[in-house]
Amino acid sequence: MSALEKNMHLGRLPSRPPLPGSGGSQSGAKMRMGPGRKRDFSPVSWSQYFESMEDVEVENETGKDTFRVYKSGSEGPVLLLLHGGGHSALSWAVFTASIISRVQCRIVALDLRGHGETKARNSEDLSAETMAKDVGNVVEAMYGDLPPPIMLIGHSMGGAIAVHTASANLVPSLLGLCMIDVVEGTAMDALNSMQNFLRGRPKTFKSLENAIEWSVKSGQIRNLESARVSMVGQVKQCEGITSPEGSKSIVEGIIEEEEEEEEGSESVNKRKKEDDMESKKDHPYTWRIELAKTEKYWDGWFRGLSNLFLSCPIPKLLLLAGVDRLDKDLTIGQMQGKFQMQVLPQCGHAVHEDAPDKVAEAVATFLIRHRFAEPIGGFQCVFPGC
Repeated sequence: MSALEKNMHLGRLPSRPPLPGSGGSQSGAKMRMGPGRKRDFSPVSWSQYFESMEDVEVENETGKDTFRVYKSGSEGPVLLLLHGGGHSALSWAVFTASIISRVQCRIVALDLRGHGETKARNSEDLSAETMAKDVGNVVEAMYGDLPPPIMLIGHSMGGAIAVHTASANLVPSLLGLCMIDVVEGTAMDALNSMQNFLRGRPKTFKSLENAIEWSVKSGQIRNLESARVSMVGQVKQCEGITSPEGSKSIVEGIIEEEEEEEEGSESVNKRKKEDDMESKKDHPYTWRIELAKTEKYWDGWFRGLSNLFLSCPIPKLLLLAGVDRLDKDLTIGQMQGKFQMQVLPQCGHAVHEDAPDKVAEAVATFLIRHRFAEPIGGFQCVFPGC
């Protein structure tokens, strides 16, 4: 879940930011600059990675909701991609370009409720049940009663939603299921530290370039290429007054925080309002979603997730940044051969962004092994079955 879920699964903050570009992906390597050369933190359009974009209307009890989806490919199974909390469908951009070149498949990357460019009437309802129903409704709206074969792939919160969707049988043509770096045990253990972690993030940025720079230098996204396209889906231009608790902003990669005022309460409040207005002018970008306000849903996303995953009667793949994330139920299930597992070391929590080529290879190998898709351009399965 970008910053939130990274801490959920690590249960702590790294002692120092990981080196930018150290995710080990070929895509990330392309973006590295030589000594003395300034790296480019400018944003990149989704159209360089996806073929098309559309807004899918879904009717429900409260009216119409509009879900933003990005698409690529015209043949083969649909890979329905669900992002982590705080992220958007754009987090799958580089992965999409990579997987499309390896196997015949169609990509549908979805902005979940409350995220990205999706517009839902009740955007604050981020319960697992509601978001799982959204996924099923979008599939129905796009394909009617005869959807094509679909594989659900989700990262962190999106991985949990993928499992809830599969478990509730909301996608009748479901072929397979893939969770990326989400494990019930470590997520539940780290819930108590979430708010402190979120308070440590900058609240505003002076530009999209600064937001991209922060994401890379903080280690949230270790692949500059991915950060340049995906951070656009995480931040937005400020609306109204920023939080009176004291604005945090990033300036040239360094997080600075205002000192507390030691004056009378009335003058302090007046000063804070003035500071907030100035902050809005100088740092006009902020997060699209306030993750701290979603706390009441965290438990519902992850509790019981391992057993739900294991009980889904379809081929399953689990991709992790480290074996330390495995909990007891998944460890037993893995030993019993109930799912395939691939560990991708030297990645942060955003595995599919840090190492999009390696994740694409693992997913392509899974699809070919189960004869769900045909290889392209002589692609060879490179990962042994785990």
